[in-house]
Amino acid sequence: MISFVRIDNRLLHGQVVEGWLPHLKVRRVVVLDREAAQSPLLRASMGLAVPETVALQISQNEAELSAAAADGVPTLVLFRDVAAAFSAVQHGLKVAQVNLGNIHFKDGRQEITASVFLDGEELKELEVLAQAGVEVEARALPGEKKVGLAEIEARFKAAGPHA
Repeated sequence: MISFVRIDNRLLHGQVVEGWLPHLKVRRVVVLDREAAQSPLLRASMGLAVPETVALQISQNEAELSAAAADGVPTLVLFRDVAAAFSAVQHGLKVAQVNLGNIHFKDGRQEITASVFLDGEELKELEVLAQAGVEVEARALPGEKKVGLAEIEARFKAAGPHA
């Protein structure tokens, strides 16, 4: 079962391993990312990062999420960007919540939190997810206050003109 979905440019790293895994008590992490799936170095480093009690799957195939969603294994799913998570949900992945953990700055993105920057297209995709009943929130670690979609939208609007 999908316990938590996180969007994080860094995928599997210290915040996830030390903060989210103990908090969520998941037994499996699924990284859905083409670059990670095709890189032996990324696969090996991620494999070393997770505790032995947590299974790790690294894939570029959205169909593998269907199996993870259907079984009873508590699972954290990691996506590199909003577009990948949006695509998975549009292709049938059932999720209750999407966490924005780290989305790096680049031209055209507005600061939402210290670690989350969004552009207009990403915000629209998150709004579509919310309209479909998915809770959208931003926070780097479990102990931080959630920033919900209404606040994300307000911060985006306050950041200035958008393309």
